Amino acid sequence: MNKHIWTDKPAPIQPKTDLRNFERMEVSVPARLTWKDQRGATRFASVITRNVSEYGVYVECQSPVSIPMFRLVQVQLERVTREQDNLPASLRAGRVLSAVYRVSPGTTAGRPQCLALRLMVDPRRRLAEVPAEADRATA
Repeated sequence: MNKHIWTDKPAPIQPKTDLRNFERMEVSVPARLTWKDQRGATRFASVITRNVSEYGVYVECQSPVSIPMFRLVQVQLERVTREQDNLPASLRAGRVLSAVYRVSPGTTAGRPQCLALRLMVDPRRRLAEVPAEADRATA
C-alpha cells in the first residue's frame, strides 16, 4: 500500500542552468547562405547574423527562403566583417558547412524568417587548439 503525503508548500523550483559549452554573442553582421535545392540547383540568400557561438549561428533572412530542416548550407560572413575579434575562428575562416536545425517562419506583421544553423566544425579540433593558445598566453 502506497502512502502519499500532501503539503501546501510547492516543491522549490531549481534555476535553469545554461548547458551550452560556449556563450552566445549578439552580433549583427551581413552574411550569405549557399545551398542546393531538391533539384540540385545552387541557391543563395543574404542574411544578417543575430547571434553566434563557437558551434552555431542564428540568422535573419532578408527575404523568405525555402530551406527545409536538416538541409546542409554554407554560411559565409561578408569579407569586410570577417576580421572582427569577437567572432569565432570558424566563422572568420570563410565558408563553413552547417546544418539547419530550426526554422522560424516570418509573419505578415513584419517579423522576418530566421534560421538556426549548427556549424559543422570538429569539436576535437577546438579542444586541441585551446592548450596551444594557453601556452602562448603564459609565455
